[in-house]
Amino acid sequence: MSGGPSGDGLTTRARGEEAQRRRSGRVPSGWLALLAGPMSFGIAGPALVLPDAARDLSLTTAAMTWIVTAFGWAIAVGTPLMAGLQSRRGTRTALAACAALVLLGTVLVVTAPLLPLLVAGSALQGFGTAGLTTIAMSLAASARTMGLVTASLATVGSTAPLAGDLAASVLDWRAALALPVLSVLAVPAVLRRRPDTPLPAARLDLPGAMLLMALVTALVLVPYAWQAAGAVALAAGVALALWVRKRPDGFVPTVVLRSPVFPVAAGAAFLLAVANFGMMYALPPLLAEVAGWTGPQVGVAITWPLLFGGLASYGVIALTARVPFGVLATLFPALAAAGVALAGLVAATALPAGAALGAASLALLVAQGLTSVAAASGQGAFATRAGAAVPAAARPAAMGLFNLAYLLGAAFGPAIATLLVG
Repeated sequence: MSGGPSGDGLTTRARGEEAQRRRSGRVPSGWLALLAGPMSFGIAGPALVLPDAARDLSLTTAAMTWIVTAFGWAIAVGTPLMAGLQSRRGTRTALAACAALVLLGTVLVVTAPLLPLLVAGSALQGFGTAGLTTIAMSLAASARTMGLVTASLATVGSTAPLAGDLAASVLDWRAALALPVLSVLAVPAVLRRRPDTPLPAARLDLPGAMLLMALVTALVLVPYAWQAAGAVALAAGVALALWVRKRPDGFVPTVVLRSPVFPVAAGAAFLLAVANFGMMYALPPLLAEVAGWTGPQVGVAITWPLLFGGLASYGVIALTARVPFGVLATLFPALAAAGVALAGLVAATALPAGAALGAASLALLVAQGLTSVAAASGQGAFATRAGAAVPAAARPAAMGLFNLAYLLGAAFGPAIATLLVG
C-alpha cells in the first residue's frame, strides 16, 4: 500500500492553492496584457486592407469604413456596459460573456458575405474586447502591471496596420478583421487566477445604463453631425445627471464621480488621447507634403514613434509610480502639448528646401513620439491613480468610465485633425 497522499488529499490541496491565488488578487501581467492588447487590432488593423475588402464585395472603400466605425462605437459604448456587468455579476461572468461576443463577432467577419453582417460582427468584437480590456485594467494590481497592460495596447496599435496587411497577404483580408480574437487566448488563464470579490446586492441599473449608452452614442456622432448629436448629447447628459442623483449607487456610482482624483485623471486621459490620435491622422499628409513620401513610406515611418511610445510607456509608468498626482497631471499634458506645438510650428513654417527637409520630417516624427509617450504613459499612470482612489467594489466601474473618457478622446482626435489639416 502506498504511503503517499491520496487523490482526495491532492484535490483538497490544489483547491486550497487555487483559493489562495484568488484571494491574493494577482493575475500574471503577461496574461492581462494579452487579454487587453488585441483590442487595438480592431481599431487599426483594417487600415490597409479596406480597399481589398471593398473590391471583393463590389463596394466602395468609404462604405467599408463602417466596419471600423462600428468597432469604435462598440468599444466606446461597450466599455462602461461591460464594466457594469463585471461589477454586478462578477469577473467570471463578464469574462465568459466578453469572450463569447468576441468569438461570435469573429465568426461573422470571417464568414459573412454582406456588409451589414460584417459591421455587426465588428461591433460584437468591439463590445467583447472593450470588456476584456476593462477587466484586465481592473485586475492590474500594481503600477508596473498597469503599465504593461496599457503598453500592450499602444504597442499593438502601432503595429496593427502592418500586422493586418501581413495577415491579409498570407491568408485573406478577412484575417485582418479576425485579429482581435487573439485576446480570447488569455481568458482561460485569467479565469483560473481571477480574484474572488464580493458582489453587490443591488440589481443592475438598467435606466442608468441606457442613458449612458445614449450619451456616448451621441458624443461619438458629434464630429459628424454636431447640431443634432450635440442636442441629443446635452439632453442625455442632463437626464443622466438627474438619474445619478436619484440612484447614487447605480450604473454610474457617485463615489467614483466625487473622487477628487478621478475627474482630473479621466479628463487628462481624454486630452492626451485627442492629441495622440489627432496627430496620427494629421501627420501623414504633412509628411507627404514636407518630405514627398508615398503612402507606404509614411506608414512605415510613423510606426516607429508610435512603437517607441508604447514600449517606453512601460518604463515611464513604473518610474512615475511614486510621483505625486499633481506632477503627473501637469507632466503628461505638457509633453503632449509640446508635441502638438512642434508639429504646428513645422506646419506653419514655409516649406524648407534642401537639407532642411530632413530636419522638418524628423521634427514631425519627434512630435508624434512625444504625444505617443504622453498618451500611452498617461493612460496607464492615470488609470492606476483613478482605480486606487475609489473603493475596491467600485474599481470596475471606475475603469470602465476612465477607459470611456480615453476612447472618446480617440474618437474626437481624428475628427479635429481632419478639420484642421483638411
